[in-house]
Amino acid sequence: MANSETCCSTQLIDGDGTFNVSGLESFMKEVKLAECGLSYAVVSIMGPQSSGKSTLLNNLFGTNFREMDAFKGRSQTTKGIWMARCADIEPCTLVMDLEGTDGRERGEDDTAFEKQSALFALAVSDIVLINMWCHDIGREQAANKPLLKTVFQVMMRLFSPRKTTLLFVIRDKTRTPLENLEPVLREDIQKIWDSVPKPQAHKETPLSEFFNVEVVALSSYEEKEEQFKEQVASLQKRFHHSIAPGGLAGDRRGVVPASGFSFSSEHIWKVIKENKDLDLPAHKVMVATVRCEEIANEKYASFVANEDWCQLEEAVQSGPIPGFGKKLSSLLDTCFSEYDAEATYFDEGVRSSKQKQLQEKLFQLVQPAFQSALGHIRSGTLDKFKEAFDKALKGGEGFSVAANNCIGSGLVQFDEACTDVVIEQTNWDTSKVREKLLRDIDAYVATVRATKISELTSSYEEKLKQALSGPVEALLDGANRDTWPSIRNLLRRETESAVSGFSAALTGFDMDEETRQKMILSLEAYARGLVEGKAREEAGRVLMRMKDRFTMLFSHDSDSMPRVWTGKEDIRAITKTARSSSLKLLSVMAAIRLDDDDTDNIEKVLAVALVDSSPSSNATRSITMVDPLASSSWEQVSSSKTLITPVQCKSLWRQFKTETEYSVSQAISAQEANKRNNNWLPPPWAIVALVILGFNEFMTLLRNPLYLGVIFVGFLLIKALWVQLDVSGEFRNGALPGIISLSSKFIPTIMNLMRKLAEEGQNPAANNPQRTPSKNSYNDGHAVSSSASSNLTALDNGTEYASPLKDE
Repeated sequence: MANSETCCSTQLIDGDGTFNVSGLESFMKEVKLAECGLSYAVVSIMGPQSSGKSTLLNNLFGTNFREMDAFKGRSQTTKGIWMARCADIEPCTLVMDLEGTDGRERGEDDTAFEKQSALFALAVSDIVLINMWCHDIGREQAANKPLLKTVFQVMMRLFSPRKTTLLFVIRDKTRTPLENLEPVLREDIQKIWDSVPKPQAHKETPLSEFFNVEVVALSSYEEKEEQFKEQVASLQKRFHHSIAPGGLAGDRRGVVPASGFSFSSEHIWKVIKENKDLDLPAHKVMVATVRCEEIANEKYASFVANEDWCQLEEAVQSGPIPGFGKKLSSLLDTCFSEYDAEATYFDEGVRSSKQKQLQEKLFQLVQPAFQSALGHIRSGTLDKFKEAFDKALKGGEGFSVAANNCIGSGLVQFDEACTDVVIEQTNWDTSKVREKLLRDIDAYVATVRATKISELTSSYEEKLKQALSGPVEALLDGANRDTWPSIRNLLRRETESAVSGFSAALTGFDMDEETRQKMILSLEAYARGLVEGKAREEAGRVLMRMKDRFTMLFSHDSDSMPRVWTGKEDIRAITKTARSSSLKLLSVMAAIRLDDDDTDNIEKVLAVALVDSSPSSNATRSITMVDPLASSSWEQVSSSKTLITPVQCKSLWRQFKTETEYSVSQAISAQEANKRNNNWLPPPWAIVALVILGFNEFMTLLRNPLYLGVIFVGFLLIKALWVQLDVSGEFRNGALPGIISLSSKFIPTIMNLMRKLAEEGQNPAANNPQRTPSKNSYNDGHAVSSSASSNLTALDNGTEYASPLKDE
């Protein structure tokens, strides 16, 4: 039984007329026929052999009956009677494919089986399709009229008549209209019915009482396939609900319940087979057939049990056998000679037929051993080839030369070995095994070639990676106007070097120019992809690179020394220079420029939009033009070459400025603090004003030098207080905190200073036992002033000691 998703089939009656009881039972279970009750229909088809019956059923009902292969000639395709369930047709419809009539294969047996099968079809079917050629209408034999006449007569005698629909299918319809063909057919059918002897009860019964005659015409399947399928699809609709009133079999009678279909069909066939008048073969041919078949079976069994054959069959499974062909040919020749000696007096045709069958059986028996012997030769030759090929490659021989030499020697060895296993009685060709060996060799060579080429490609790709990755990363890190031209030159130089070596290495593999060029282009694409990948990788770190570059330029001078903010530096200019350099890096990383004709204005657009912009210019530009960075693509730059879009550049620049503003503010603060610490003099205009306005006072001091001593002592006192209070240190934290801190420390510091002066004045006179009276008052005053200055200085340093007065 053969099954598919929508159709299953079985052979109901084989070519010898044996009814397949078990097959039908299994078929009924598969299609669940017993559950249908009376809701099922049986359709059968009969007609000449090779008239396209199976093809029609498969197209009409979606069945899977075997069809004739037109390229192999016209021969018998369907043997016996096959049954299948129609796909997608309700109610459940069974279709029977009958063996074709007028076949040359059956010979004398054809007419008998033809009548039996046709009678069986009419007995169990609700609808019988009569398949006939359009050009055969009007011909006696081709139109199946004698067959119908015999069937009508026997049916009336054997069975209770039932209502059956006869659907005549005219194949390969010509230009003759169906309206002209149908009356001819109906007239012939009526004549057949009228000429058939009938029982007394049905002598006057019209044909329509037992048969519904329908006629359809179909175009040629081979010449007008589409039109044929359309007509078949239209015909198929008539089989839907065929047993309903008004359907093709709507008025059928005597329907057997589905559960009894198997038993009913078997009984009908048994009655038909027991009609001896329908089957009487020639006695002579029958005896010859039986006896020659017995002799052939005996010789086959003798050969199977032959000890030499058993040993040969067992030995060939494990390895090659020297002289295998001669040994097996001798055994077969002995068997055939014995058959000829015993069957020589029987009918020559039967004897030759049975001898041919014996040969086919014996050849089928020994063929596996023959194939095993060939398999050993093939595998041995393949192993030797692999060994020789690998050895040649290790010896430094060129790949193509080694492959061609080893293949040639391997095939010669195989052909020589095959002559030892050839069987004389057969014409078996070893070319398929040879082709299989050649395919295996080619597959091995292709595998080795692919491995070698892969290793070679990987080697050059690694070289390119080492030659490009580091330099490209360094060039992108120091991005400037010459970055991409330098990368292009580097890529061109390294690619040309790699391609030159790679191309030279490929010449030894004997490949066509197209494949070679593809591999070279693939290597070039790899190099370009490597650079592009590195560029995309660096583009992902562009913000970090920009900040590093800004920090380097902003925090270091031209000599790469750390910058000290003394107050003389132009922070605005330094900031602008550092940001412009960072913007240059951003413009370089914004797009890939590996082609010589890659031109763009990215740097100019970024400079105008980000660096050269001012509040006034921004206001004017917002009114007059659109933001050039409000876009997802650069002008003159394709999306595949874009690394950073204008919108992303704007976002990155905003983030960059935010993260670098702190460094700028810190530098400004440091510069202002340095100015405050180093600039205690009044402004120049104030000094000039003091000189002019204080001229009189200055002249007074010159006329009375005593004022200078008082001023000097006051200066010393003020300096001591300044150092003791650490005024500059207090004001570093701000004016208000400094004033508050000094106010809290001022009074204690004055008191401490006065105490120190008092202690200095009370020192014992013993410390100064002699004083020189000749010294004038000026010298005494000078000594006192020096002592006070020393004391104040000591307070400034935080050391509590008094300088002694020395007499000269």
